[in-house]
This record gives sequence, C-alpha cells and structure tokens, in this order.
Amino acid sequence: MTRTSLAGLLAAAVAAGVLALPAGGARQGISVPSGYRVQMFAHGLSQPTAMAYGPDSRIYVTQNGGTLVAIHRGTSKPAVLVRGLRIPLGLAWRGHDLFVSEQGRLERLTLRGGRLANRRVILKGLPFGEHQQDNVVVAPGGKRLYWGSGSTCDACKERDARSATVLSLKPDGSDLHVVARGLRNPYGLAFQPGTGRLYASVNGQDELGTTSDPEPAEMAVVIRPGAFYGWPRCWPNARMLRMTGSCGGVARPAAYLEPHSSADGIAFWRGDLYVAEWGQYLSHRFGRRVVRVQLRPNGTARKVSVFASGFAHPLALLPDRAGGLLVADWGRGIVYRIHGS
Repeated sequence: MTRTSLAGLLAAAVAAGVLALPAGGARQGISVPSGYRVQMFAHGLSQPTAMAYGPDSRIYVTQNGGTLVAIHRGTSKPAVLVRGLRIPLGLAWRGHDLFVSEQGRLERLTLRGGRLANRRVILKGLPFGEHQQDNVVVAPGGKRLYWGSGSTCDACKERDARSATVLSLKPDGSDLHVVARGLRNPYGLAFQPGTGRLYASVNGQDELGTTSDPEPAEMAVVIRPGAFYGWPRCWPNARMLRMTGSCGGVARPAAYLEPHSSADGIAFWRGDLYVAEWGQYLSHRFGRRVVRVQLRPNGTARKVSVFASGFAHPLALLPDRAGGLLVADWGRGIVYRIHGS
C-alpha cells in the first residue's frame, strides 16, 4: 500500500469520525480547540506517570523513578512523600487507603494525620517483561479493584495466564482473578459515570505494518467479564477499521486510535472519553497529543478527534474539582490544566 493511498484511507476514516489523525503545527506550546484555554498547573516533576485526588484534596502523583509526590496549583518543587517504588504506573484511592501499581506488585499505604503510613505490598509475583502492571482503579461501590497487566512480549504465547489481561481483586489483595484476556498492554482504565462501563486503552503490536502502511491501530475497549480481545492472533486494522487476523470469538473495540501512538492514560470529562497518546520515543509521527472519543449510548465511538497537541509525552489525565482537565506531560515534568472559557 502506498503512502498516498494510506493517506486517503485515513482521511476517509477521520471524515467518518472513527479515527483521529495528528494535528498539524503546534510545535510551540499546547494547541486546543476554540473556546478552551491551557495553563501550567504545576511543574518541576520528574516523569509523572499517574495522578489521583486524595481524601485531603491534594493531588498525588507517581513519578517514573520510583517516588510519590503531592501537588496543588502553582507547585514548582514537589516534596517527595514516598521513595523506593518499583516503576509506579498507577494509583487509586479508596477512602484513606492509597493503592500503587508497580512492576509485578501492588502496594497499599494509609493516610493518617496528614502522612502516608502502614506501607505494605498486598500482592506480588505478577509477570512482567516488555510490559508490566499499569493503571489500577476502584470499582463503583469500592468492593473491588481493577488492574491492567501487560504482556511480557510483543507477540507470543504467555506462560502466565495473568499476563495481557485486566485483573480484579479485593482491596486486601485477595481473590485475584482474570476478568478479560487478549489485551497486549491495557494501560489506562476508567469507569464511565452513569453506566459503570469499564474502559481500557490498549497498545497494539510493534512489528506489524510498514513505514508507509503503519499497523496496527491502538484501541479503546469496554471490558466485559470473560471477553477475549484478540492479542496476539487478531488486531485492529488501522486502514480498514476492523479486526484482522484470526478473529473468531474476539470482542470488537469501542474505538480505533492512531497506530503506534501509545494510547495510555484515560479519563472521562464533560461526558466524553479522553485518551493521552504518549507517542514514540524518537519520532513525532504518532501520538504526543490528547484525543477525545465521543461515545454513542451503546458505548462505541461516534467520533474520535484530536483535542490537544504540542506535548512532549502526555501520559496521565485527571479531571480536576474546578471543572478542568489536568494533563501530566511525562516528557516535560509539567501538569497542564485545560478548561473552557
């Protein structure tokens, strides 16, 4: 397939409202649609990976180097609260308990008297390799946690059934089981307000497609108990916007996203699903933006569009309590706030 024909197919996909393309320009600063504004909320962070509001109204942030900090509007030198975390990529609060997702394990800490105490690994020994354990979220009602567990390889048969899955467990670390399978790297997790649907962003394989025909698409899916999402034998085709390969019994995605964009942190804001596309290490071709997924009542995408661009590497998203959307730029160590005028 030539570059010209690919461009035509992708343009048709955008017109159909189901695949987003990179925004042009926006090399200097953050570009957002008319009617929105961007401000620097906090800076001085070191590769922020996840954000969550604590019961004390502070925003807690994990950092790639293994630390946990707290920020507020105007923070420039966040104080380190916890050290020694093992590549933390997700955190979630349940009351005064904080859960931190790390490489191969899940830790729990408790907020007491303004300090985090009673640090404890409540689950360990999970497989990791090319990917690891990603976001963790608390289910509505607070009785269970849901946790993304990436594959150990690009495309292979896993030895451990907990790889390439979304897992569920009780807050004490017990009763761990697989909810859904065939998810190469289910990075972002978010419950849709009002419906209780659990959405996940999923990173596709690296070695499919060519430079002129990039494949596969990244995707967003609705997690259903017992469902199989295709990896490694079936994948989302970016040109045809359908699943390709050996796809019998495979659940279809809710949305197709740009290939190789590293679809990561997700959040619901103002009724729509937002996805942070981290991008590629050495290229600006894919990702480095936030896309908006407008959903139909049945949970599938009605339209996917670029919402904000110009980031180094956006990773974590968090709706703030004043009506804005916070975007943590892993590459710059900055948290931006986007809000309507």
